[in-house]
Amino acid sequence: MRYDPQTKQVDVLLGNLSFPNGVALSENNDFLLIAETTTCRIIRYWLQTPKAGTSEVFAQLPGFPDNIKRSPRGGFWVGIHSRRKRIFELILSYPFIGKIILVLPFDIMEFYTHLAKWRGRGLMMRLSEAGDVLDMLEDGSGVKWKAVSEVEEKDGNLWIGSIHKPYAGKFKFK
Repeated sequence: MRYDPQTKQVDVLLGNLSFPNGVALSENNDFLLIAETTTCRIIRYWLQTPKAGTSEVFAQLPGFPDNIKRSPRGGFWVGIHSRRKRIFELILSYPFIGKIILVLPFDIMEFYTHLAKWRGRGLMMRLSEAGDVLDMLEDGSGVKWKAVSEVEEKDGNLWIGSIHKPYAGKFKFK
């Protein structure tokens, strides 16, 4: 959405997003990135250039993004809550499976969130301004970083937030 303080008008710039969950502005302010959690992707919305007012998929991710921040070294850090499992690929590929799951007597996303809390592994990715993967860090043990929701790079360190931890983690970047 865009708010004009002079007219006090709000315009919807991009609708029909699937759980938008994080926004970052490009270094030269020509586009905005939106983390779209349930589709496991980052959308680019053009603010300037001849493409202004249009959107496109910037990056397809291996899991559910839960925030996006600019990196001081260039590009963007994306915190990924958990990897996408085969069940969600089926649901996204075959809508009839999703319709069956909707009639089940429990919330599948809530179930998946609880499962990820115990089995999930922290995943962080740094993407270039073109959407290419520059860095990817993952806790293979699933002990230190779970359900990464925030990654902030400052002074050679990554500060890592999680929805399941009452503290921030610190990772010394080489």
